[in-house]
Amino acid sequence: MNEMTDTSGEAVTEDGPPALEAPEAPQADTGTAAAAAAAAAMGGGSGIDAMLNVGLDVQIVLGRAKMPIAQLLKLSRGSIIELDKAIGQPVEVVISDRLVARGDLVKLSDDRLGVSLTEIVKDYVSEK
Repeated sequence: MNEMTDTSGEAVTEDGPPALEAPEAPQADTGTAAAAAAAAAMGGGSGIDAMLNVGLDVQIVLGRAKMPIAQLLKLSRGSIIELDKAIGQPVEVVISDRLVARGDLVKLSDDRLGVSLTEIVKDYVSEK
């Protein structure tokens, strides 16, 4: 099989379509982890200091619902899912699948939502 270049600069073969290059694999952002490891190896700073800048995903849970798969498959645009909470009840602040706080929804500037914390959960007992 002979390889040549077409006018666009792509490699083509005599027997088929242009050869495609594999996309570059995404690179993980290891800058923070690498810096923390380097600081720990050099004895600079405590381990906790290196972890203070690690980002965590925070989820705000408005409520939950359970339904059979058959009902789930019938959902379409405009369907309403009834949640287990009423309007005015606190929302849950969850980090890494752990309940850490409760609070009330508040309207911020530019029509954005926020949570005003009303309770910090100190002794979380896993329900799993």
